[in-house]
Amino acid sequence: MNDFAIKFCDAARQSTRALRELFPRTPLQRNDYLSRRYGAEIWLKREDLSPVRSYKLRGAFTAMRKVRATDPGQMAFVCASAGNHAQGVAFACKHFGVKGTIFMPVTTPQQKIDKTRAFGGDAVRIVLTGDYFDQTLAASQKYCIEQGAHFLSPFDDEDVIEGQASVAVEMLDQLGRAPDLVILPVGGGGLASGVTRYLRVEAPHTAYRFVEPAGGASLTAALAASEPVKLKTINSFVDGAAVARLGDKTFAALAWVKPAEVLLAPEDRICVTMLEMLNVEGIVLEPAGALSVDVLQDLTAEIAGKTVVCVTSGGNFDFERLPEVKERAQRYSGVKKYFILRMPQRPGALKEFLGMLGPEDDIARFEYLKKSARNFGSVLIGIETSQASNFTTLFDQLDAAAFTYRDITNDEILAEFLI
Repeated sequence: MNDFAIKFCDAARQSTRALRELFPRTPLQRNDYLSRRYGAEIWLKREDLSPVRSYKLRGAFTAMRKVRATDPGQMAFVCASAGNHAQGVAFACKHFGVKGTIFMPVTTPQQKIDKTRAFGGDAVRIVLTGDYFDQTLAASQKYCIEQGAHFLSPFDDEDVIEGQASVAVEMLDQLGRAPDLVILPVGGGGLASGVTRYLRVEAPHTAYRFVEPAGGASLTAALAASEPVKLKTINSFVDGAAVARLGDKTFAALAWVKPAEVLLAPEDRICVTMLEMLNVEGIVLEPAGALSVDVLQDLTAEIAGKTVVCVTSGGNFDFERLPEVKERAQRYSGVKKYFILRMPQRPGALKEFLGMLGPEDDIARFEYLKKSARNFGSVLIGIETSQASNFTTLFDQLDAAAFTYRDITNDEILAEFLI
């Protein structure tokens, strides 16, 4: 154990004590439903129950506290964020009585803007600029230099990493022993860096799994290249973890991770997990907050009989997105499909098709315009059913009747345009 590791653990404990000025430690709850399902002791570290419904307040508060301790005259802080980091910074600014300027993309949902303003009150000013986050970030950094303000990084900052380590400090105290496995979501890497840096000293036998959204695997890319690299494209659905490039400092803290310890969660499957946790357990998780729970199904054999802690990193979910989440979950589960049907333009053809539908099949979408001077017309149709196997029966009937159809459910280009 080196001096740096010892000093980091001491600092993390001190930062955890300082956080009690703001809020009590978040719950560590044994989840009976998940424990029975996987034959293990599954505990949830409920960061979705912090005052800003995510762990981001920990890092923002710690970084701001340490800057203020060394430079009491620093009264201006800047950040760029479209979500949880912005809310954490706003909350911390109000607490310390300093001024915060928060840059957010023009495309940020109004709900997130309103929540950030509510947490910060008169202490923060929100600037909407840029269609994409890179543009917003550049504008915030330029402003920061011009104003002599302090820039608060969402993850690539040693003080932020130290603040996020408080999750691990609380976890060990609450559990009273070292868990066998800790599952951590990864976006920019701040949470994973802080938690593992602390636990590798205080709980050296604990193992880890890291979870990234399939469409934003920045840690996977960094480990493959032995350095942080910028992803060419990202799927922004898991907005709390879809980061194009891992931080330099966070990669240095995670370079020991083995590629096999990093798991990818499909975006649509995450939706299934979100709905399950909401409907069964009454727990509201945002997409990034569901990552650690989602991959339990990939670890079933490995975790049997073990003590596992999943960090549910956030619960800032806009319920206006619920129809999209349900749609994606149904498509992933195979109980909803879209297809283009080539319908004969003759009397009775539609009735013949409808007669093929089973008692559990429901038409959710139907668009058809009869074409003149054509023998066939194209129908865009969406069908919901109770179990995926019902589609096998339907398609068998369509084949037997010589109906031509094309399943476009997983055709991203067509689905995005038509559905």
